[in-house]
Amino acid sequence: MPISESDPRVFFAAERTLLAWLRTGLTIIALGFVVSRFGLFIQLFETQLQSTPAVSHTSLSAFMGILFVLTGSLTIIVAAIQHYRYISLLPQADLPPRYSKSFVVFLSFLLGILGIGLAGYLLLSQP
Repeated sequence: MPISESDPRVFFAAERTLLAWLRTGLTIIALGFVVSRFGLFIQLFETQLQSTPAVSHTSLSAFMGILFVLTGSLTIIVAAIQHYRYISLLPQADLPPRYSKSFVVFLSFLLGILGIGLAGYLLLSQP
């Protein structure tokens, strides 16, 4: 089989790579949210078991959770930038007809900004 100059599989591989990075970023954000709220769960659990208030470690888990959320958000934003740069280098023949480069990048940036907003919420809602 002769190799042609245009290969649409390259485009679809780039799309799969972006989706993998988006899933990774969303997973890191979710992990950060869980870690951030885990300290509150432990504090409530200790309060139920002991009559005296225990030493609180919620600020450490909140800080680590916020770092995870920010890391996931930045992962999504950087993946969107890399994807846009790579797709811009592909010849037009490799792209599907009526494909919008900006939609995928817009959606990725929106997810990243929502993640940064979640980090801000977690930061402001600390006890």
